[in-house]
Amino acid sequence: MDRKLNAFQAIGDDKDAKIIAEAGEIDSYCKYLLKKVEKMFEQDYVMKIINEMIRAVLKLLFNIDTASPSAELIKDSEEVQTFNELINMVDDGFINEAECRLYEITEAREKKDLKVALLFYSYLNNKSDEYLEEHDFSREEVKTGLEEITKRYGLDGVVDAFLDV
Repeated sequence: MDRKLNAFQAIGDDKDAKIIAEAGEIDSYCKYLLKKVEKMFEQDYVMKIINEMIRAVLKLLFNIDTASPSAELIKDSEEVQTFNELINMVDDGFINEAECRLYEITEAREKKDLKVALLFYSYLNNKSDEYLEEHDFSREEVKTGLEEITKRYGLDGVVDAFLDV
């Protein structure tokens, strides 16, 4: 029982895991933990790939070399206002609507709008899976949205090199 309790405490307060542990099904519990850890590693890997692709495009097109892309990279006040509008929508839980607005903004394919789009997806990528799911979004949709925006700008090769995960 101590092993089960220690394993349970290692992953936190997870009701399903606690029920499995209390039922004495250690094999089922271990499989459950393994699946949870695998998903965490997979999501972490996808997050890192997305971040590296954003960094590469920022470096190639804007000569910006940064470890963590953020709003501070935007200098133009109109771009800052647009970015903040999108971020506020995300923070208010309207992620899908913010992404639709981003697609409208990038229709003209202006370079400055690409920077806003990259930083938008960087911001989304830093949200937890739980937050994204609570608001009907997923890590996979972050990846797909980023692919769509960069392809819109003719960056298919860069996208394919990074996001074939």
